[in-house]
Amino acid sequence: MAKRDELVVGIDIGTTKICTIVGEVTNEGIDVVGIGTHPSKGLRKGVVVNIESTVSSIRKAVEEAELMAGCEITSAYAGIAGGHIKGINSHGIVAIKDREVGVMDVERVIDAAQAVSIPLDREVIHVIPQQYIVDDQDGVREPVGMSGVRLEAKVHIVTGAVTSAQNIIKCCNRAGLNVNDIILQQLASSEAVLSADEKELGVALLDIGGGTTDMAIYSGGSIVHTAVLTLGGNHLTNDVAVGLRTPTHEAEKIKQRYGCCTAGIVHKDETIEVPSVGGRPPRILSRQILAEILEPRMEEIFVLVQQEIVKSGFEDMIAAGMVLTGGSSMLEGAGELAEQIFNLPVRKGVPKRIGGLVDVVKNPMYSTGVGLVIAGSHSKEDKRFKIKDRNVYTKVKGRMKEWLGEIF
Repeated sequence: MAKRDELVVGIDIGTTKICTIVGEVTNEGIDVVGIGTHPSKGLRKGVVVNIESTVSSIRKAVEEAELMAGCEITSAYAGIAGGHIKGINSHGIVAIKDREVGVMDVERVIDAAQAVSIPLDREVIHVIPQQYIVDDQDGVREPVGMSGVRLEAKVHIVTGAVTSAQNIIKCCNRAGLNVNDIILQQLASSEAVLSADEKELGVALLDIGGGTTDMAIYSGGSIVHTAVLTLGGNHLTNDVAVGLRTPTHEAEKIKQRYGCCTAGIVHKDETIEVPSVGGRPPRILSRQILAEILEPRMEEIFVLVQQEIVKSGFEDMIAAGMVLTGGSSMLEGAGELAEQIFNLPVRKGVPKRIGGLVDVVKNPMYSTGVGLVIAGSHSKEDKRFKIKDRNVYTKVKGRMKEWLGEIF
C-alpha cells in the first residue's frame, strides 16, 4: 500500500472502543477516507491498565482503517483522557522590549504564565492562550507588532499524569505507530462539534464516553475550564446488568437498543426480552424498568457536571447552552434530562466541517476521532514521539514554544 503524505490520522483510545479516523487534507478542508473501530479491552476509566490488550485493539482498528483508506498508517494524533487530567487558568506579565511586541515577547509571557507549581508526577500537556493584554488594552488575540510597554497573557494549562501519557505513547509505538502529538479528548471533540459562534457566546461541551465524561467550557472564543469525571456509559451498562440480572455484554446490547434515560417518555405497554444468566430462560420485562435503572445514573452524571460548572465559577457565562456528544449521549431522553438539570438549551453534537465519508462519521461516537484529525491538520509540526523516545514531555514543551512562536 502506498504512503500518502497529505493524510492525517487521529486515534481515539477510549474505554469501550478504539477508533482510527484517516483524513485527507484538501484545498476545501478535510475528507474522511478511512475509519476503523475495534472494542477496547485494556483501558479502565480512560487510563491504560493492560498494555497487551490495548496494543492488540489499536492494531486491529488501524488495520481496518488502512484497508478502507488504501494506505499505510505510520503515525497518528492520539487522544488522552482520565481522572488524572486537571485544567488551571494562569496569568503572566513581562516588559516589552523595544516598545513593540515581538515573537520573543510572546514566548516570554507564555513562559511566565506557565511558571506555576506542578507536582513531579504531573506534566503540562497543553498551554492554550486565552487572550493577551497590551498595557491596559485587553481582549487582544494577536499582539505581535502592537506598541506598548507591558504585555500580559491569560492562558489555560492542562496537566496530566506523566505515566498515563507515556503508556498511551508506548501502546501506539508497540502497535507500530509514531505519535505526532497527544491531544486532550474534549479539546479534540470541540474542534469537531462546536461552532465559532458558540465558543464566542459561551458554551459547555459534554463528551460522555464509556469510562469518562469529559467537559470543556468556552467563553469569548477561548477555553476557560476543562474537567474529567470518571463516570460514563460503562456505569450505565453495569447498572443494567445488575438490575436486570443479565450478562454485561447483553446489558450493553439492551442499553443501546432499548435504553432511555427519561422514564416519563416510555410507553407503559412496551416490553423487552432480557436474556438470563446460567442457562435460565429469557424473561419479558417492561421497558419502563430499564428506563428507571438508567435515569438515576444519568442524572448523577449531569448533577456532578453541574456541580463542577458551579465550582468553576463560569455558570453565568454559558449563554449558548450545552452540547452533548460521545457514544452515551445517543441514549433516548438524554437531551431532555440534561435540559431539566442544567436549565439551559441542550443540543446533540455530531462532527461537522468535514467531507468524504460524512454519512458514516456523522455520529456522536466519532466526535473525538474526527476532532483529532482536524486538530492534527492545523498542526504543521513534524516532530514525533518515536519508539524509545526518553523524555516525551521535554519535546512537548519545546514544540509548544515553537508553535506559539510561529503563530504569534
